[in-house]
Amino acid sequence: MLTPAVDNLVAQLARLPGVGQRTAQRLAFHLLRVPSQDALALADAIREVKERIGLCEVCFNLADGPRCRICQDERRDSSIICVVEEPGDVIPIERTHEFPGRYHVLGGALSPIDGVDPEDLKIAQLYSRIDQADPPVREVVLATNPTTTGEATALHIADELRRRAPDVIGTRLASGLPVGADLEYADEVTLGRALAGRRSL
Repeated sequence: MLTPAVDNLVAQLARLPGVGQRTAQRLAFHLLRVPSQDALALADAIREVKERIGLCEVCFNLADGPRCRICQDERRDSSIICVVEEPGDVIPIERTHEFPGRYHVLGGALSPIDGVDPEDLKIAQLYSRIDQADPPVREVVLATNPTTTGEATALHIADELRRRAPDVIGTRLASGLPVGADLEYADEVTLGRALAGRRSL
């Protein structure tokens, strides 16, 4: 039997995504073993992000202030907006060093079954950004996840963009085979998309 304090720590850790009961217990015992300053540093880091980090007033990415670093960067091309579902989706795109534009974080994906409608996401704010943009937006990259809800969200936004802003090009991230993968292990949907998105060499 664990003490109530340790039980509570395990319960709180188990609420984290991807952390089961056993992993939560291992983490709790690890925190009990490390020096107090290390455990308290973790607690302080959690407290600090909860107190200081909010959403950017422009793109709704994580920000330490009114605007995120990307929206403050004058070198970024404001005529290209990459639409993603969550703030965490910005990180892998930034790691590629291939995208010169700015972002718009929806805060999720459309899912009527789960009660997530367009009004629950930052979709109206995206259209408002496009309407008020100076210089005008020329391309919107729909980088929602390649899931049922992500595809539905991308199609919804693309249809609305064609109606509202016909001069804006709507694009979708290409999808297909990962580098180093064998064809025999690819599923039909991935392989089909790779064939549909083939390009000349």
